[in-house]
Amino acid sequence: MSTPKPRLTDGTLAAATDSTRALTAPGTSFRPHARPGRTKRRVTATILHVVLLLAGLAMVYPFVWMLVTAFKGLPQLLNQPLSFWPNPWQPQNFIDAWNDAPFGQAYANSIYIAILVVIGTLITASMAGYAFARIKFRGSRVMFVMFLATQMIPMQVTLIPFYLLMAKFGWVDSHLSLIVPAALANPFAVFLMRQFVLSLPKELEEAALVDGAGRWRVFWSIVLPNLRPGLGALAIIVALGTWNNFLLPLVMLNSQNLFTVPLLLQSFQGQFGSINYGLIMAASAVATIPMLVAFVIGQRQILNSMAASGLGGR
Repeated sequence: MSTPKPRLTDGTLAAATDSTRALTAPGTSFRPHARPGRTKRRVTATILHVVLLLAGLAMVYPFVWMLVTAFKGLPQLLNQPLSFWPNPWQPQNFIDAWNDAPFGQAYANSIYIAILVVIGTLITASMAGYAFARIKFRGSRVMFVMFLATQMIPMQVTLIPFYLLMAKFGWVDSHLSLIVPAALANPFAVFLMRQFVLSLPKELEEAALVDGAGRWRVFWSIVLPNLRPGLGALAIIVALGTWNNFLLPLVMLNSQNLFTVPLLLQSFQGQFGSINYGLIMAASAVATIPMLVAFVIGQRQILNSMAASGLGGR
């Protein structure tokens, strides 16, 4: 038995017409209900931003504590409970820390070591990256994988053989042990340059090869100028790593006039019977601030270069 269809009376039609006119009248806005998916995405994004903000504050807090402690005197550091703000502020800690240890010589050592390592790494890594990316030869892929696998070996495992090798070269207690090996072999740098070369169009190189250019001319005239963003990011990364390197200088260097900044900080801490954390924090700030400024200036270039390096990955 079929259900009879409802019949629209004149009153029903009039009510529907009035409702339509009310919705379409000037000055009346009709807002559809918010989509559940959009609301969920907004909530998720808000939670994510809050978590990232808290994580950022947790990462910045130790650095802020170091800077604040650098302005405190020794009596205030022994008070219980320990106050956050210095009272009074003592900028003299920075002058005392600079004068109590040869920071000028350590700065000069770290700067010129970092410059030489960066220059050597950029040259060798760009050439090796181009060779692994464009020059195909038997066993090239296996060689690249084996070379990259050395990145997974901790330095502590190879430290004793490395020391014996440097001793045979006569480079113990010399900056050559810190410069030459780091500049000649950097698996991460080679991998990064290879990824950048793979992201470049082959047509530019093929056109140059057709015109009679050799591999060296193609590399120096075409490939290398297009690697400038990656080279800039790699320079900052290598400089930061070289400046903060502590274990290798600790093993290789014995003379204080050869110490780098991190190694000098360690010896500076051992000079005091009762540790004056105000002076140590001031010395740490003096050693940290230059690299922090360099990272802040170059962080955008580092992130953009890391993103671009994955475009040509295989």
